[in-house]
Amino acid sequence: MEQKFWKPSEDVIKGKVEYKSPNIHAPLLSGLPLKAFIWLLEAPILGNLILSFFMRKNKFYQNFLESSIPEAPMFLPDYLEQNVENDVIQVEEEIEPSSRVAIALECLSVPSTSECKLDQHDPPFLYWKIRDYAKAYRDGWATPSQVAEKFIAAIEDSQRRRLQMTFFCSFSAEDVRKQASASTERHAKGKPLSTLDGILIAVKDDIDCLPHSSKGGTLWVHKVRTVREDAACIKRLRQCGAILVGKTNMHELGLGTTGSNPLLGTARNPHDSTRHTGGSSAGSAAIVSSGLCPAALGTDVGGSIRIPSAYCGVVGLKSTFGRTSLAGLQIRISIFQLFLQ
Repeated sequence: MEQKFWKPSEDVIKGKVEYKSPNIHAPLLSGLPLKAFIWLLEAPILGNLILSFFMRKNKFYQNFLESSIPEAPMFLPDYLEQNVENDVIQVEEEIEPSSRVAIALECLSVPSTSECKLDQHDPPFLYWKIRDYAKAYRDGWATPSQVAEKFIAAIEDSQRRRLQMTFFCSFSAEDVRKQASASTERHAKGKPLSTLDGILIAVKDDIDCLPHSSKGGTLWVHKVRTVREDAACIKRLRQCGAILVGKTNMHELGLGTTGSNPLLGTARNPHDSTRHTGGSSAGSAAIVSSGLCPAALGTDVGGSIRIPSAYCGVVGLKSTFGRTSLAGLQIRISIFQLFLQ
């Protein structure tokens, strides 16, 4: 058997290899014939026979058996060592999360006077930044409990509309009130845990966050995988006093870019409720875009943060692989990320 050697990936990336479209043997169907063909493919026995036939017809197994890949398999991304950039502050991993937040704040510019002008009379809290909430709490003219009540009312209102926004697949008003009450008490004593104390942050459904289960956009994952503790990123946010408001809807198992989920509900784009949010971190992008949360957690392997953030008009931050602990993520290869307004 003569082996076919695949070209090195470096040559493919640099365009040295010309792509030749193979001759694919498959039926060209649409409409009712396509539906009938899918029905046959999903049949227990007949579907396997049809699939095996087309795989043999297209020499699927043969092409792999007769091929040789000149590179060792790489199961994780590989990054070359980089020099430290000028004016970049290095933060040690071992220090407390609250201290890391304080260091990050020192890197931010001082807000202008116009940015600090907020309505102190019955504030709506819409589209407030983390800095706005922190100032309101610090100056004493708003409390986390007040913000939580406004937030809960807004979520309940969004579910009464003809086109429900469906930000969350798991939401507990009681749990939000409990976290907000504890944060309000800390602020009243003048002992907030950090600038994030009392800040509302939503969590994607594939990140473990008690008391919620992690369904991953499905109806079955939580039945075979029990959440026993918070994910590493959630633990750090709790140490900073953040209020984790619930689990946001996502594309089933993260395997899609629209955010559509007929099982648990499809989050709608706040800019136009007839349009998709993008996916798979659909609810996280939507809740930030709606102005109800200044930040939300998502995960990203192939664009699951970047796509919905682009659709919804918010910033989606995808950190370098390995930069953040993946402990407590339902799909371990997912990348924990943060949506920032």
